[in-house]
Amino acid sequence: MGLKVYADRISPPSRAILIFCKVNGIDFEEIQVEILKNQQYSSEYKAINPMHQVPAIADGRFKLFESHAILIYLSCAFPGVASHWYPSDLFKRAKIHSILDWHHSNLRRGSAGLIFNTYVAPVKGLPSYPQVTKESEQILIRSLSKLEFFWLKDGQFLLGSSQPSIADLCLVCEIMELELQSEEDCHRILSPYKKVVRWMEDTKSATAPHFDEVHEVLFKSQKGIREWMTTQSVKTELKSKM
Repeated sequence: MGLKVYADRISPPSRAILIFCKVNGIDFEEIQVEILKNQQYSSEYKAINPMHQVPAIADGRFKLFESHAILIYLSCAFPGVASHWYPSDLFKRAKIHSILDWHHSNLRRGSAGLIFNTYVAPVKGLPSYPQVTKESEQILIRSLSKLEFFWLKDGQFLLGSSQPSIADLCLVCEIMELELQSEEDCHRILSPYKKVVRWMEDTKSATAPHFDEVHEVLFKSQKGIREWMTTQSVKTELKSKM
């Protein structure tokens, strides 16, 4: 009974887990749970994660959900994992935990709110709320500013390290969600933060070729969503002229 990773590659935390396993040579079976098809609510998946979210893992009889907890577990459970991902030094680990806690309350909150209300809700026929979209973008921009001027102030990667940790991978996968936006909006939000952009590229390089391979589904979704948004815009313009 080997490691099973339940994931949907459209999900940033899922992508972080998959990339981590591939980079570190961890043998695993990827089991797709398509969240846009509500497969996370199936009775089979409920037995793995009663919270109905991805990712989750089953390592033999041991089951675990929440991506940060999974990455910490994998770092400790598999001896082949490079030490820079989750250093044994207590102080460095505490700093990594600090960044991961900040991630969920700030960067992820802004990114998820923006992407859901701008793209996911309209595609699924759900209501979207302009005020929430505006507030989410503000949270996202504040978070990028904190990354630029605080978290990345001392080195190439978070914590001033010369190699990425699990925190770097989690946060970069989160920011990659901006690829779902129009090219103009993505550039508008990211371009002021030169350190962030460079850090993202460094993290991609450090995890190549697996980073781009796992993100391929995001790039395909980007194309489909941009085409769909263009079609919707044309329809709206035609209605306004009728």
